[in-house]
Amino acid sequence: MSAPLTMYTTQWCAFCKRLKAQLAREGIEMAEVDIERDPAAAEYVMSVNGGNQTVPTVVFPDGSVMVNPSSIQVKKRMAELTAS
Repeated sequence: MSAPLTMYTTQWCAFCKRLKAQLAREGIEMAEVDIERDPAAAEYVMSVNGGNQTVPTVVFPDGSVMVNPSSIQVKKRMAELTAS
């Protein structure tokens, strides 16, 4: 799958910054969307998080979602998607 991950973030989120850096070190491309600058993105994040604006929320090319995942979890899911 060639589409990058999408990671919903905020500028102040330390977990987001750490995951972004870890994914960059692993060579995993992703598109970043700041939910405080994009109301539609904030609505989407709330729709997949029980009404909460929890970040980082990562959306994979197949549409599956992980909330506050580790880089290991992201790599594992990407490997699963590549294998299928």
